[in-house]
Amino acid sequence: MQRIYEPENLMEAELLLGMLASEGVEARLEGRDLIGATGELPVFGLLGLAVANDRAQYARELIDAYNAASPVAGDEPESFPDVLDC
Repeated sequence: MQRIYEPENLMEAELLLGMLASEGVEARLEGRDLIGATGELPVFGLLGLAVANDRAQYARELIDAYNAASPVAGDEPESFPDVLDC
């Protein structure tokens, strides 16, 4: 397994885990248990997504596509303008 991405926070990590799983890529979140130590440990680099070596390139491509995506105009519900319904 190799670490391929460092999410900014736990919410992004969980979102990416779900996205990777939906694409058939099994990923592991490293550092989840260290979040409670923020303040005593450095804030950056605690979380990391790790995947099997043979799936690393594909997982990186998926994450790059996720990071490059932008909302499609008109996709937000009328009751909540400027909020995407995922």
